[in-house]
Amino acid sequence: MTVPFRNRRGLVAGSLAVTAALALSACGSTEHGSASGSTEDKSGTHTVSTANGNVEVPVDPKRVVVLDTGELDSALSLGIRPVGATHSASEDGFPSYLPASGTKGIKEVGEIANPNMEAVAALKPDLILTSKVRDGDRYEQLSEIAPTVMTEATGSAWKENFQLHADALGKKDEAKKVIAKYDAHVAEVTEAIGGKEKAAATDVNFIRFVEGAEIRIYGKQNYIGSILADLGMGRPAITDKAKDGFSYDVSPEKIDLADADVIFTSTYGDPGKAGTTKTMNSGLWKGLTASKNDKVFKVDDRLWIAGIGYTAADKILDEFQSSLTK
Repeated sequence: MTVPFRNRRGLVAGSLAVTAALALSACGSTEHGSASGSTEDKSGTHTVSTANGNVEVPVDPKRVVVLDTGELDSALSLGIRPVGATHSASEDGFPSYLPASGTKGIKEVGEIANPNMEAVAALKPDLILTSKVRDGDRYEQLSEIAPTVMTEATGSAWKENFQLHADALGKKDEAKKVIAKYDAHVAEVTEAIGGKEKAAATDVNFIRFVEGAEIRIYGKQNYIGSILADLGMGRPAITDKAKDGFSYDVSPEKIDLADADVIFTSTYGDPGKAGTTKTMNSGLWKGLTASKNDKVFKVDDRLWIAGIGYTAADKILDEFQSSLTK
C-alpha cells in the first residue's frame, strides 16, 4: 500500500474542515513493509518502507512532528528540530537529557500515546514520526494531516527504528556518522572498564521500581539490554527468565533473585509508592553482592529507560563508565 503525499487541502480550508477530517475513525492498516530502502522520484518525494507499507514523504521535510521520545531523540541526533512533539504522561516538558538548545521552540502536542490531534494539525507538518504501538489506531487520522511514518514498536528495535527515521528525514548519510560515533564510544567505554574479558565476567542487572506494579528485573530484549550487550557485559541467569525477554517481575520479598556484581536502578513514580525505599532498606537488598560491594547505582529513569535513541545512549555510556571506574 502506498500512501500519497497530500497537499493538506483540508487543513488550510479552515478550522471546520480540520475538525471534520480529524473526526474520521482510524481503521489502521495490517500491511507490513521492511524498514529499509527508499525510492526517490522527480516530484520532490521519496517512498519509505514502513510498518504500514510504503509511504511517500518529502525528500527534505521542513515541518516534522514526532510522537514519542525515541522519535524525538532520532530527529535531534540527526540535526533536525521538530516543530512539535509529545511529552511523557508523568512529566511535563521534554527529557532533560536532551540539549535545551535542541528542544527550544518545539511545540508540545499532548502526551505520548494520546496526542492532541488538533494541535498536531495546527502545526501543518509535512511529516509525522511515531510507532504502531503508540499510535497504530490513529494512523488514518494522522495520515490525513501529513505523511505518517510508523515503526512496528519501540524499545529493543531502537537501532532499526533510527535507520527508518533517518530514511524518512532524508538523513541517511548523517545517520552513518551517528552510528559510527556510537560504536567508537562503546569501544572506548569497554576498554575503560577493563576490556572485553572483564566486561563479560561482570554480571550487570538493571532494576526498575514502578509505582503500581511489581519490581522489574530487566532482561535482554529492551533498550538498556541492547546497550549492555554492545558493551559485552555479563548478565545474571535470572535475565533469561524474563517474559518475552523484557523483564522478570518480582515482589520485594524476592528481590534476592536480582543478585549481580553491579546493579543499576531507576524509579518510575513516587519512590515510596513504587517500593524503592522499602526494598532498598531491606535485609535482602543489603545482602545482594552489588549492595555489599557498593556497586549499586541510581540513575535517571527518563534517560536509561525512556531515552531510546543514540543521544540517550551516549549519555548512558558516559554514566556507565563513570560508575564502573570509580
